[in-house]
Order: sequence, then C-alpha cells, then structure tokens
Amino acid sequence: MPYTGRFAPSPTGPLHAGSLVAALASWLDARAHGGQWLVRIEDVDTPRCIPGADQRILQQLATCGLVPDAPVMWQSQRSDAYQAALDALIAKGWAYPCGCSRKEIEDAQALMGHTRERHTAAVYPGTCRDGLKGKAARAWRLDIQRVIDDSKLPTPLTWQDRLLGNQQQDVAKEVGDFVLLRADGLWAYQLAVVVDDAAQGITHIVRGADLTDNTARQIVLQRALVLATPCYMHTPLVLGENGEKLSKQNGAEALDLSNPLAALNAAAARLKLAPQSGSHTEALTFWVKAYEKSM
Repeated sequence: MPYTGRFAPSPTGPLHAGSLVAALASWLDARAHGGQWLVRIEDVDTPRCIPGADQRILQQLATCGLVPDAPVMWQSQRSDAYQAALDALIAKGWAYPCGCSRKEIEDAQALMGHTRERHTAAVYPGTCRDGLKGKAARAWRLDIQRVIDDSKLPTPLTWQDRLLGNQQQDVAKEVGDFVLLRADGLWAYQLAVVVDDAAQGITHIVRGADLTDNTARQIVLQRALVLATPCYMHTPLVLGENGEKLSKQNGAEALDLSNPLAALNAAAARLKLAPQSGSHTEALTFWVKAYEKSM
C-alpha cells in the first residue's frame, strides 16, 4: 500500500519548536518512503482555537519548505462524518449516553479509593453504562469492554511502535469508557482523528511521544469502525525549562522564522540529524537522504 503520512496541528497558536520537530519528522518519513505528506488542521475543539492561527501555521510550514501534497483538511468541516461514525457505534450497541459531570466521575473514583495522576483524566467508572438512571444525557461514551469482547480484541491490547518498540495497554482498566461526543456538543479528539485518518488514507502516523497513550484507544475505535490501523511512530519531545513538554500552554514561544534554516537545524538536532549550511531546501534534501540510510 502506498505510504501516506500527515501532520495534524491544532490552531491554538502558531507553531513552536516542539511542533516543528513533529512536522519535520513526519515530512521526512513520508519523503524517505517516497510517499505523500498531508496536513490536517485539528480545530474540532473550537473554544481553544485562535482565529487566524490555522493560516499562520500553514504559512510557517511553507516558509520551512514543508508543503502538503494535497489540499488541507479542517476538522471543523467534518461534523457529518463524525456523526455517521457515532451512529454506527450506537447501532452496534457500542456507544451509550452519559449524564455524569467530571466532578461526579472524580468523586466516584475517590469513593473506590482511586487517585488521579497529574495530567490524566479519571477513569470512567461506568455509572451510565446500563442506563442514565434519571440523569439527562450530557455526552456519548464508547463501551470499551463490549467492543473488546464483541471484536475479540486481546487484553491488554498490544501494538508495535516503530521507535519505542512493543507497547501495550489494558484500555478497559487504564482508560475506561472514553468520550466520543462531549457534553458541550463538540466532537472528541479520539473519534475525530480516527475518522479523519481513515478518510485521508493515512498509512503511517509520526507524532510526538506525548500522544503514545492515545494509540490504544484509537486502535480500538479503528477496529470498532472497521477501519485500517496505520503504523505508528512517536518521536522525542522538546521540553520546557520546567521539564515538561514544550507547548503553547507551557509558555512556548512562536517560531522565529527570520532564518528558516536555523529553526530547521534545531528541529533536526532533536531527530539526531546533522546540522546543515546553505539553503533550507538543500538541508531538507540532505536530511531525506540521511533519513533513508537510517531506516
């Protein structure tokens, strides 16, 4: 099957040093495999999106010589596709309405003696799995165990990451019934990304290591929706001064692209590629050849 990769930024601000690493890694992997490289704007979480940030991101990529091979996709234009996927899951009995608030979920977990780790969501205890019990529906969730049982998926679910090696996760125990349609009426990331990867024919996903934990959930959804599972590779993160992932929420500054080669050299260094002089287009050509040799 021909290689198709993608870079999928959220327009919550301009690209920063960490996001350029992810963009360059995915672009190099696609070019080294002689494949297509696509860009998708993941603007499904509209309250967090900044007007104009999508166009600025696309301009930043172009300035660095990273131009997609097909028209850009915007998630905000894909609601019908997500609704069709949810309807299919409901028809199979694999999705159900939930009336629980975040506090109710955390309180239920606390009563069971479970504590929530920092930067993680509380595992849903299944309160509404067998009915709303008088509550008003707020969201829709995937019935993980039913999907696993009906689809005969192994527990724990295992997959091979091209860089990190063998990975596994007990999705029912470690994640629980995750949200597909949020209480605010917005589509959840997990559903949107799975539907869109299939629609764009994505065969290989190269993204930051912070998204590794999402992979098992996405594989479960792919199996539930009878969609192909891409090959995954998760690349090293750029960390901020506090040791956490460099992000817009963590004070990451917008890329200074007055010298595109300097920005690309910094990103390439994170991927263990030698710095280059000359033009940034010449550097990209060199790195593709170096990347091919390392494959």
